[in-house]
Amino acid sequence: MTMIYHPNFPPSLFITSNVDRLTNYKGDGGDAAAFGAEAQREAISRYGIAGRVWEAAYALCAYIDPVDGDVRDFDPPFAEDLPLGVIELGSGTGVLAARVARAIRRATRPGGFVIATDLPDVCPLLQHNFGITPCTREGNRSKSDVVFVRPLAWGNLDHVAAIAREFGARRLTHIVCSDLVYFPELFGPLLRTLIHLTSLPWAPSSESGPPVKSVISYKIRSISKETPFWSAFGLWFSFHPILARHRVRPIESKHAPLDDEPDATEVWRQFGTLEDTDRTFVFVAHRRPESFAWHVPETDKELMEGVGARGTAATKGDDTFETILLMSMGIDNTSE
Repeated sequence: MTMIYHPNFPPSLFITSNVDRLTNYKGDGGDAAAFGAEAQREAISRYGIAGRVWEAAYALCAYIDPVDGDVRDFDPPFAEDLPLGVIELGSGTGVLAARVARAIRRATRPGGFVIATDLPDVCPLLQHNFGITPCTREGNRSKSDVVFVRPLAWGNLDHVAAIAREFGARRLTHIVCSDLVYFPELFGPLLRTLIHLTSLPWAPSSESGPPVKSVISYKIRSISKETPFWSAFGLWFSFHPILARHRVRPIESKHAPLDDEPDATEVWRQFGTLEDTDRTFVFVAHRRPESFAWHVPETDKELMEGVGARGTAATKGDDTFETILLMSMGIDNTSE
């Protein structure tokens, strides 16, 4: 399946700025203006859908680095006791990478970094929003010295290899993705890139540390069109929804310290938004260990059909996503 138009400028494109939940947002450098209504309007006119902050990004921002005053626990937590090494796919405006940068600056262990990636013609938007001067190699970084912008077209092995050559000596801990499951023509390239980034040299051996964690926020827009991605994705990755719960203060004082005792917390609930008109999930995924021995098919069509998965050439699919949908029906959730 081949796209006959630029992926950021689909036919009959008509979108507007999305600023409903940008209040109190602070990203890299604390500059919310880079992601505000006027900035988005200008970016949309030049970069199409890459210039908008899409809805699922807010949930992932809240998970990565909650705003001050947010007293939720997450299972699993985003960051372990390691310096963060993060690649974002389809960064667009960079609002998500900016939140990762904030988490890195607030971390107790130094050495973290985030690589914001997108199509080559979108990288100038990212460089502008992060205050990056691309004229020299030394200058191609943000003022905080933790954000890098690099081109990465999904399915492009040369782009992945170039990033690996430059950053391969640094430990990758996370891949983050937000609102990327929308055009069926891009499902194969997106899955292929996720497989590339969780293979050597990025994937650590079982003895050297935990595997790369993929964190994906996803808003359902057309479940019939989007389910085939999850069917193929689940063959190569195990995944499940993030859970969250609020910690509560003792009743006698709203200023009392938070109580970490089990009876001072709410029950765990699925994190996201489960209303029919705005169903948003945040998934955490890990590469299936047995998949490292599988042959990755050369064509995206075969990859999406499950060829090569489970070590066979037969077509197949995974039903994890359908199971998650069934289990989420009629339950409460913790909204972002």
